[in-house]
Amino acid sequence: MTTRIVECKLAIRRRTRDTNCMPSCTRGADRASGRVPRVARLMALALRFEELVRSGAVGDYAELARLGQVSRARITQIMNLLHLAPDIQEQILFLPQIQKGRDRIHLESLQRLVAILDWQVQRRGWHEMLASASQ
Repeated sequence: MTTRIVECKLAIRRRTRDTNCMPSCTRGADRASGRVPRVARLMALALRFEELVRSGAVGDYAELARLGQVSRARITQIMNLLHLAPDIQEQILFLPQIQKGRDRIHLESLQRLVAILDWQVQRRGWHEMLASASQ
């Protein structure tokens, strides 16, 4: 058995104390403080899952549940977010970051909106939800 030797040249860039020389992804000042709301992450996940199923990368929602090690009911809850009006979906994706404390909008309250088929009624419910969440 022969041993192969592989040689690689690496370019090492040293960080300086000057924050202007550091990549923007590591600058603390550029990073927005806070965290992305959970419903925004779930909305993005629903969109990604739908893309995976449509492209054929994943067979169906049951397979998604197996791969994600969650119940099929949980996948259904997440995927139901796609039944919201498109403008509500967009607003959910771009909700402001949570600075401290708990999320003000929860999946449970969105599930009530999802059950409404009329997008105009959904929009009214969404605006009411936002108004009560800001108080």
